[in-house]
Order: sequence, then C-alpha cells, then structure tokens
Amino acid sequence: MASTPATPPLDLLAQQSASSKTSTAGPSSSNLYDAQAIEVLDGLEAVRRRPGMYIGGTDATAFHHLAVEIIDNAMDEAVSGHASTIEVTLENATTLSVRDNGRGIPIGKHPKFPDKSALEVIFTILHAGGKFSGEAYGFSGGLHGVGSSVVNALSSFLEVEVAQQKRLHRQVFSQGHPQTPLEDVGGAPNRRGTLVRFTPDEEIFGRQHFSPQRLYTICHAKAALFRGVTIKWRCNPDLLPEDSSVPAEADIHFPNGLADALAGELQAREGAEILVPWDDRVDFPPAGRSKKSSGRMEWAMAFLNGGTANVVSWCNTIPTPQGGTHEAGLRAALTKSFRAWGEERKVRQAAAITADDILSFTAVRLSVFIPDPQFQGQTKEKLTNSGVSRQVEAALRDRLDQWFGADPTQADLLVEKAATLAEERLRRRDRQDISRKSATRRLTLPGKLTDCTATRHQNTEIFLVEGESAGGSARQARNRETQAVLPLRGKILNVASATSDKLIANQELRDLTEALGCGLGREFALEKLRYDRIVIMTDADVDGAHIASLLITFFYREMPDLIRNGHLYLACPPLYRLTHGKKTFYAMDDAERDKLRRTKFRKTDKVEISRFKGLGEMPVGDLKETTMNPGQRTLLRVELPPERQEATESRVEDLMGRNPQPRFRFIQENASTVTDLDI
Repeated sequence: MASTPATPPLDLLAQQSASSKTSTAGPSSSNLYDAQAIEVLDGLEAVRRRPGMYIGGTDATAFHHLAVEIIDNAMDEAVSGHASTIEVTLENATTLSVRDNGRGIPIGKHPKFPDKSALEVIFTILHAGGKFSGEAYGFSGGLHGVGSSVVNALSSFLEVEVAQQKRLHRQVFSQGHPQTPLEDVGGAPNRRGTLVRFTPDEEIFGRQHFSPQRLYTICHAKAALFRGVTIKWRCNPDLLPEDSSVPAEADIHFPNGLADALAGELQAREGAEILVPWDDRVDFPPAGRSKKSSGRMEWAMAFLNGGTANVVSWCNTIPTPQGGTHEAGLRAALTKSFRAWGEERKVRQAAAITADDILSFTAVRLSVFIPDPQFQGQTKEKLTNSGVSRQVEAALRDRLDQWFGADPTQADLLVEKAATLAEERLRRRDRQDISRKSATRRLTLPGKLTDCTATRHQNTEIFLVEGESAGGSARQARNRETQAVLPLRGKILNVASATSDKLIANQELRDLTEALGCGLGREFALEKLRYDRIVIMTDADVDGAHIASLLITFFYREMPDLIRNGHLYLACPPLYRLTHGKKTFYAMDDAERDKLRRTKFRKTDKVEISRFKGLGEMPVGDLKETTMNPGQRTLLRVELPPERQEATESRVEDLMGRNPQPRFRFIQENASTVTDLDI
C-alpha cells in the first residue's frame, strides 16, 4: 500500500516557493494553460463528447432513452390532437423506426438559417424546436429542443421521412451531420406524418442491442397515457426468444386509458386482490385571466387486499420515477380526505393516518398534462413545478370527497383499513423506541426500577409489586445481586379491552416494557429479556388477584413467548402469621390457618394470629422469609399448554375483553359456587 507523503515543514515550503520565483526554466508543455488550451465545441460535438449530460450516460438505460425521445415526439403530436396512430418497429437489434400520422416536421426554409430547412435545423442544432412558445403544442414532453438533435448526434445512421401535402421528403444524417440534402422523393397520396429511423452509434454505446421487452413496455405505457392513440408495435421475429411474452405484432390501445392498463396489470399479478377500484380524469381550472384550462390529470387507483402496491406517475407522457410535485399533491389529497372522513365517522386513529399508510395498500397510476412542465435534469425523472401540487391536491380531494359521500360503506372500509395500519405503525415505532432504550442493562431504565447488580440475566428475577409501600418492603427484603423490584401504581390497563394507542400511552406498561428490555408484539425478542424470571407479587386478596390477572393478560397478549418459555411466575405471599413462643407458621388462607392452629399448637396455647393487610405492611423479615427467599418460598409458574390454546384464548376474551356480556354470563353460571366473598 502506498504511503502518504508527510507535509513539508514551513521553512522548506518557503524555500521551494522562493526557488520557483527565481527559476529561469520555462513551464512544462504538459502543464500549459493559456488561450490556446480553451476548446470550443461546435454544433453537436459537445453531445458526442459528453453524452452523460444529455441522456444520463452510455449504459442500457441511456441507449433506450434515445428511443424514448423519438417516441415522445410522436406522442406529443397525438396528445396535441394531430395524430392518432404511432408505429414503432424494431427492424433489427440496433435499428428502430418510429412513424406517426401527424402534421409532419416542417420542411420549409428556416428564417434564421435560410440555407437550411426547418427539419435540418431541428436535427442538427441544439435548442431548436416547436415547443418553446406553446403555440404549436399545448402539452408536450420535449422542453429544451434537444431530443431529436441529441439522438441524431449519437446515431451512426438516422433517416427522416416527412409526408406532407401528398409529397414525401427524405434526409439522411450520420453522427449529427447531414449526409444528403432534404430531397423530394415522390408522391405520397395516402400518407402523412413523420418517420424517424435510427441506429445508435457503436462508438458511443459499444455493441449494445435494443431490448424488445423494454421497448414493448415503453409502448404499452405510452398508449395507456392517452386514450386517443393506438401504438402499432412491430418487431422482427428473429429478435424474440421462443419463451418471450413479447408479441411480434400488436396494436396497443386502451379505450379507458390508465384504468384499463392498471386492471390488466393487476390481473396478471399474483395475490393482487382488488378491494375497490377508482379512476377519473379532470381538467384544472384556468390560471389568471386565461379562459383555457391550465392542464388536466387522469388517475386510476386500486385499493388492494394483498399484492404489491405502488405509485407510477407521468407528466405529459414522460415517466417520473422520482415523483415530484404532482405526487406530492396526490399524497396531500389522500391524507386530508381520509383523515376528514375518519374523524367525521369517529374512526379511532383517523387523525394519525398518513399518505404512506394509504399508499401501502393502493396501486396508483397518475398522469398530468400541463403547459410548461419543469423537470429535474434532461432525463426528466422528477417534476418540479410548484403550482402543480396545489392543482392536483384540490382536484383530487374534491373528487375523492364526492366519491366517499356517494358510497359511505366503501369509504368506511378504506378508512378503517388505513387507520388500522396507522395504529400498527405507531405501535411498531413505540416498540422500536423501547427496544433502543433497553439496549443495555443500565441505559434509560425507568426511574422506579430498583435493579439488581448482576451483569448476566441467568438466575436473576424481577418482582412486580403493587405500589410504593410494597416496593419499599421488597427492596429491603431482596437479594441485591439477583433480585430487582419494579413497583406498579395500582391496577394496570386491561390490554384486552383497550385500544393500542392507550397501551402505548400507558406509563406503567411503558416502564414495565423498558425494564424487561425484550420489546412487544412483533418486536418481541426473547434473547433480549433482561431477567430469568418475572415474578408477579401482589397482595393475597381480591384486588391483588385482579392486578395479577391484568398483568398475566398483558403478558399473554403482548409477550406470549415469555410465558411459553417458562419465565412468568406468581409469588405466593401468606395471608396469616401464627406465633406462640418461638414457634412461627404462615398460612395462605383461612383453611390453612385453622389447620395450623389445630396441628401445630396445643389447645391451651395463646397463639398470636396476625393478618397481613398487604405486602407493604408485612415486616421485611417475614416478606423475605416467606416470599422472596428462593430456598423457602413458593412460586407458581404460569403456563400455556399447547393443547388448550383455543380454550385459553376464548377464556381471556370472555373475561377480559371489551364485550361485557360473556363476563356477566360467567358470573351468573358460577355464582352458586362462591362460598366466601372478600368485600
């Protein structure tokens, strides 16, 4: 590896500078830079020297861009109402011809170049064309007057035929230079329009060939963009592989424009189930004092239930793969209409709907025609007209609001789907935030957590207790090395009946999730769990049982794998303490209390019986000995038997879900079995 030379010291640099000033040696001829070094590239020589500036390079995309430029010129004639048919013929691997039945390129002498025809000016001089003023073409894809001349400059052979006034004229070029004058080659009583036949220059592109599949796709897309045009595709059969889906001949025409094209595309796609199709077109209102339309737009949308959703857009039949202001208007209109309808219908999370939520299940084809389009770069991949965004938004939103109002059932279906996706997105984002915060053991843990000191999770455990009082006792009774304590404030949220946004907003559950560090739902990762055991430690009363039920429901719904892998436990704190002299026993309930009284003490003993009102009032020593000491305590592990999966899900939904009727029915059916009520 070459080493980087060290920077010379300042004194050496000064010596070199002085030496250069006093040197009598002349400059090296290889470094000469004076007026003679300035090159002036005449005509189309600049295009041949720097093709990347005009068509983006010399790769396959640039090679086929030459075809697009010529086809676009023919499409401009059709869009302006002067042509109805375009013939695209792939004659051999390197020669393509494009013919339209439009007005034909002007062949008269050009006033600025009296020795040249207008046709020769168009094909040999940059920035020469009929699309600058807007008089010859209302809507066109060509902007800079360089398309035809660039194709000519980069072609080893280019032939132009123009049929006008029942006469046929022809001129041939090579590498941008005329090889013949414009000639009248005879009568053409049944023909009108322009034909351009060209072969890209091998000196520029190497031995590249035209792709029939790529050209056919271009023709297919162009025909869909203008309902009034038929593109006649012709391809030399020798260029098509046996298994090719490209026909040798086809008349491509879409009576319903983008709607037909999108329907055909989705029909051929696997898994593309269409929920609702929608297409329309509209003229933009006149701008300023003009009475003419300031443009128009056409769209086709398919709201999908499966399949790949995407947005494809064009401006004046030019594809805009990088989007631009027309797509920005589309996104704004969809977002505002969906939100407004959802809020009016009281759909949860309607206000959170974004364009990305909607477009994730929507295939869109959007085409706009405007008088003076502005693109980013000569290859025109992104539309930049600022006013187009407002025009598209206003027109599309008006039609979308009307469409929703005409079919509320359909509108509800779509908005509910978008709102559900928004809800999932918010939950996913929140889970990712929680996962990031819990990346390390000591990083951004909740302030209420009293963590253990062990750096590995093996044999560590976290006790979930109710309230700060129980938390204080548990902190004193714990083993600091392996036991952590997280107090929870009262009864947590019932996740089985709450919306996901409430779950995300609940601080107690956020703290719990951050403490465990393993994420929620789809983002749950068991390997990130920070503790070996999660122990629910609540009071031995009805409220404690309810809190435990809520926590188990949370783990079942959001972290079921945590239960399946045996990490969730219930602590069993005693309800009573029986003491006489040096004898002390603990009872879990009334029955065990009475049994201990009979079997462990004499009838004459004055047994002191203490009832623990809660863990917070239990002496630290008792709590440690009965509930937190691994050698003496009793823990119940929560399990999910695979064979009872359906029954478990049904029971959780009945007892914890949103619908109160199953709970009421359960109480009625089991009320007779209750013997004691803790009230």
